[in-house]
Amino acid sequence: MRHNEKLQLDVLEAIKWEPLLHAAEIGVTAQEGIITLTGTVDSFAKKMEAEHAARTVIGVRAVVEKIEVVFGADGKKTDLELAAEILKSIRLNPEIPQDKIFIKVENSWVTIEGELKWYTQKEAVQKSVEALSGIRNLTNNIQVKSETADDVEKVAIENALVRNWAIDDHHILVNVFGNRVTLSGKVKSIYQKDEAERIAWNAPGVWNVHNELLIDHATI
Repeated sequence: MRHNEKLQLDVLEAIKWEPLLHAAEIGVTAQEGIITLTGTVDSFAKKMEAEHAARTVIGVRAVVEKIEVVFGADGKKTDLELAAEILKSIRLNPEIPQDKIFIKVENSWVTIEGELKWYTQKEAVQKSVEALSGIRNLTNNIQVKSETADDVEKVAIENALVRNWAIDDHHILVNVFGNRVTLSGKVKSIYQKDEAERIAWNAPGVWNVHNELLIDHATI
């Protein structure tokens, strides 16, 4: 079986494994490590779950996402209703400082802006919002600025990468300049690339992470 065909089947199996996507119609094509996702789903959460499933497959170097969100008769909400639900969801999450977040909703497209101290808070906002019905697309433009201006500890990030079972840290180089972290080297999947970046963001004092990791499924 050719590499493209095997990769296509691997991604399809990964998508079928996700509980939200059992009834969803997702098309997958593969070309030299580039996966294109097509189809129609009835929620933004399903769209994100399909993309996440594809990104976890070893051999996937890039994902082109063309899945459309089409609401059923009961799924459509006005922008006012959607904005109110988003604000309520954020308000119920104690991790998120409400006065630091601004929400924009236009034709069911949601944009989140603001400035938070921790990347985990930005993730909490993302998870609180993307699970809501009625969202067609979501852009998270929240900036992370730690309350400490101290230089980031390079060793702390390297140790955190070593502790993570999902990452082969031997191929990741960490560079620190002030509050800026640069990751370079090779990983086996987009998931590992994203996970390494998430770990770097969690280090105290990080304001910027430049993820220059290359995806090479042949990495040993």
